[in-house]
Amino acid sequence: MLVLVQRAYIPGCPEAAEMWPLSVPAIAAIAARGLTFERSITLLVGENGSGKSTVVEALAEAYGLDARGGRAGRKYGNARPKTKLGELLRVETTAVGARMRSGPRSKNKGYFLRAETAFGFMEAVRGMQGYWADDTSTMSHGEGFLTVLDAMFDGPGFYVLDEPEAALSFTSCLRLVALMDHLAGLGGQVVCATHSPLLAATPGAEIVELGDHGYRRVKWDELQLVDQWRRFFADPSFYF
Repeated sequence: MLVLVQRAYIPGCPEAAEMWPLSVPAIAAIAARGLTFERSITLLVGENGSGKSTVVEALAEAYGLDARGGRAGRKYGNARPKTKLGELLRVETTAVGARMRSGPRSKNKGYFLRAETAFGFMEAVRGMQGYWADDTSTMSHGEGFLTVLDAMFDGPGFYVLDEPEAALSFTSCLRLVALMDHLAGLGGQVVCATHSPLLAATPGAEIVELGDHGYRRVKWDELQLVDQWRRFFADPSFYF
């Protein structure tokens, strides 16, 4: 399995490590020992506040993807400053990843899909060169997401997603699983933060669970998320 980014890390010993976001256990663990990527697809799973969205956002910034959500090789017209973690985080690429990042912008493929800003961004870039022509304002949120996925997630590149299931149905999540698997087969790398047990079950993916323990690599059926859903489906009334 090909990877373009093999490690994310924070060089040196940052000051005020007790301050957010370095106070978040998972991010403190990354500051202490870095985070390696050994497979083409990595799923970051954890509760709200565990740091997964903060990590994927900073990872996208460190690689050079559009900070508001967008493709490689272009900065958003109203680009905001980097996040606190984005200023600190660095990525170590493989030889293939280094060639892609240093090559022509047209060859530097990648995309950062963040649910938080996706819909405003879709309208801002619609019709621009290198994006899609379809009018996403006439679509449902899920259809808009799928339009972006179909148009921008193609070929070798570095693709980062932050909770894409927010707009997707069960069937559409299955479609995303198939797309991530397809990208991996083409030589792409995907890092996805998710609450979805369906996306976490993507074949061949590495699962990293974030929490009070920091972070750890686990199997799908070892996830706290999966255990909670199993218990809920067994007896919903217990939770209510």
